[in-house]
Amino acid sequence: MELNQIMDELKSLGTERTKKIYMSNGAQEPVFGVTISAMKPIFKKLKYNQPLAEQLYATGNYDAMYLAGMIAEPKKMAEEDFNRWIEGAYFYMISDYIVAVTLAETDIAFTVADHWIDSGKELIMSAGWSCYDWLLGTRKDSEFDKDKLLAMLIKVRDTIHNQPNRTKHAMNNFIMSVGISYLPLHEEARKIAQEVGKVDVFKGQTLCQTNVAAQYIQNAVDKGKLGFKRKNVRC
Repeated sequence: MELNQIMDELKSLGTERTKKIYMSNGAQEPVFGVTISAMKPIFKKLKYNQPLAEQLYATGNYDAMYLAGMIAEPKKMAEEDFNRWIEGAYFYMISDYIVAVTLAETDIAFTVADHWIDSGKELIMSAGWSCYDWLLGTRKDSEFDKDKLLAMLIKVRDTIHNQPNRTKHAMNNFIMSVGISYLPLHEEARKIAQEVGKVDVFKGQTLCQTNVAAQYIQNAVDKGKLGFKRKNVRC
């Protein structure tokens, strides 16, 4: 399929209801409002195709950018490609659920995520922390540096409440990911979750509901989900 054909099909699948939901979360025009389930048949036709993913992402259309993440071939992307993608990620559903997810499937994920965490820019930092969430939830514990993760937990404890909103949200998720999916630091993550307490995240002037990390980790303990790992990063 050519790019214009894909865009026409995405447009035909969009609904005003879904578009309003996306825009209420930060999506901007152009956006059609296509659900993920409605995109899956397109993905099955296109399969993985990095050149086409680049074309879709470059449109700036939210639905096309999401589809780009679905068909991307992450291991064909270099750090400069991911930096270009993150610069185009204008709200968290792109930074954390498209770009960070795609990065998490690569061999350069740790290096790039570390650079992003140190960037000082809200959505780029958020994507870096979110990438670690995806990594922790899929990769073996042996692939991580325990001392490095502990230092990151301490950084979260000491700085989270002074961070921008989306960065705070991603850092809070990081505590939960370590506490549930990385057994060597489970107890340390629980302790830091208690010290951090509730994390307030605002969307505009509205206080958004966030999981209290200590409670979330305890719920996982109660349900026997410690050590949980997904089979794949992307569904």
